[in-house]
Amino acid sequence: GGGMLIIMKPIRLYIGILTALGGLALPGMAHAGQANGRAEIAVLRNLSFIKIDDLEFGNIIAGPAAGTVTISPFGVRTTTGPITVVGGGFQQAQFGGRGTTNQNLQISMTTNTVTLRRSTGPQTMIANAFIIGSTPTQPLTTTPRLFRITSSTGVFQFGVGARLNVGANQAPGVYSGTFRVALIYQ
Repeated sequence: GGGMLIIMKPIRLYIGILTALGGLALPGMAHAGQANGRAEIAVLRNLSFIKIDDLEFGNIIAGPAAGTVTISPFGVRTTTGPITVVGGGFQQAQFGGRGTTNQNLQISMTTNTVTLRRSTGPQTMIANAFIIGSTPTQPLTTTPRLFRITSSTGVFQFGVGARLNVGANQAPGVYSGTFRVALIYQ
């Protein structure tokens, strides 16, 4: 027997307009800056399930026709249609947990589609076609999939990718949404 654990996972996309920024450096003028870093650790207990990383589609420029941005469960980004990718900032979602060697798990999502909403307006996009980074990869849907923990320590980790449907001339801005992954230890 086991319990069901649900992880809520944010996903983000940044759509922007590419602009050139210029600056004027004055002779003898020194520039200094500070940046903060972050450190964290997760110590897993038996029958745990955690979010490790968020699903990030990165920065894009939408085109005059609709297209898609896909992140594989291994972190590879591809596009269709007239979408321009700008820099990095993309990654697959990562989840992990700890059970026991040869223990079975059921993994599913609570919905097959996720709406990403623009932070400063009513515009939306839909993420769907979620894929789990198993061998071989499999669709991650509301239908539970059976997996077996094969590591000798019982610790496991898997990536999740998805496809984002970008509209023609999609409004620039930051879009975000949340998806839920459910895991049942058996």
